[in-house]
Amino acid sequence: MSGLHFLALLALCSAYIQGPLIKIFDFSGAIAEMDHFGLYPAPFFAVGVIVFELSMSALILTGFYRRAAALALALFTFATTFIAFRFWDLQPGLERSMAMNGFFEHFGLVGAFVLVALYEPRRRPAARRSFR
Repeated sequence: MSGLHFLALLALCSAYIQGPLIKIFDFSGAIAEMDHFGLYPAPFFAVGVIVFELSMSALILTGFYRRAAALALALFTFATTFIAFRFWDLQPGLERSMAMNGFFEHFGLVGAFVLVALYEPRRRPAARRSFR
């Protein structure tokens, strides 16, 4: 993998690395976030999100089960977008516009993770050598 390829994957995963690190260092804030979105028990969901996002990012960056991890983050992002960016419930104005932008930005992330999964080369078993 080229350095540029790795940097692109790192950029794609950056929010899924930064977010959990913030949650670790401000766990009460992470719990408040889960409460805000109605996810109970909040500590369980906070720990689950932290572990999931960091582990899937690590798999993508190392190339170990990259396809599966990219699809997992695509599904996670798709589902959480409908929880976090419910712009259709907001009155017209700045808040609604910002939520709509966030909604479609996250859909872009979903597409990017699907592309990572689709274009990840399939691993082939090493060619067998014949010794005579």
